[in-house]
Amino acid sequence: MKLKYTFCALAISAAPFSWAHDHHWSYESPDQWGEINADFATCKNGQNQSPIDIRSAVNGQLQPLAVKYNAKQKSIVNNGHTVQINVQDGDDIKVDDETFTLRQFHFHTPAENMINGESFPLEVHFVHSSAQGGLAVMGVMFKPGAVNPTLEAILRSVPAKVNEEKRLNKPLDLSSLKPVNKQYYRYSGSLTTPPCTEGVRWLVMKDAVYASPAQIASFEKILGEHGNSRPVQTLNGRVIVE
Repeated sequence: MKLKYTFCALAISAAPFSWAHDHHWSYESPDQWGEINADFATCKNGQNQSPIDIRSAVNGQLQPLAVKYNAKQKSIVNNGHTVQINVQDGDDIKVDDETFTLRQFHFHTPAENMINGESFPLEVHFVHSSAQGGLAVMGVMFKPGAVNPTLEAILRSVPAKVNEEKRLNKPLDLSSLKPVNKQYYRYSGSLTTPPCTEGVRWLVMKDAVYASPAQIASFEKILGEHGNSRPVQTLNGRVIVE
């Protein structure tokens, strides 16, 4: 979960709200985020931080996640921290009987969450918010393989300049960004960028989708030599459910 991060590190210019943080931070020293400003103290002192290495999940008999995502994407931006696509209202998921609306999705390379010690080269975060102010993030991993048509369309549309926003006139088919198997892991975590706000419902899909080595390399080039991935955080006794 960016912009001078409107929506914290989940910059979401499409949302009816924004949490703007102008204090400079970077991926060169994520261990120092909590020292940059008092607003970022949770990055250092929080007990339920993300990302994590997902291990030893408890069987909670979670039902497969119902995800469709048919809303029109509004714009794409490279905000200096990620490549982000802003979405118009319309796509919802339900978590704990609370409705969460998709606001934006963005990418991290390498992936932030790990699964049983395995690291992936790329991860997409679908960021949702509720009318009650809650946040839910669905994470999907990518593994090297066939060309991903949705990623190809996104890479063709990324603006040449940082912080330049480009309107998307043609809707993206998001089906290749979601695995066929809708089984997932769930845990309570945080934003993965300052201010590292906690209370985020994390839904990490068990199965990865494909991206070609060239597509992965393109994201690595766009996002810079340091990447845009926060190291995994201590679990601190949290329970992971599957």
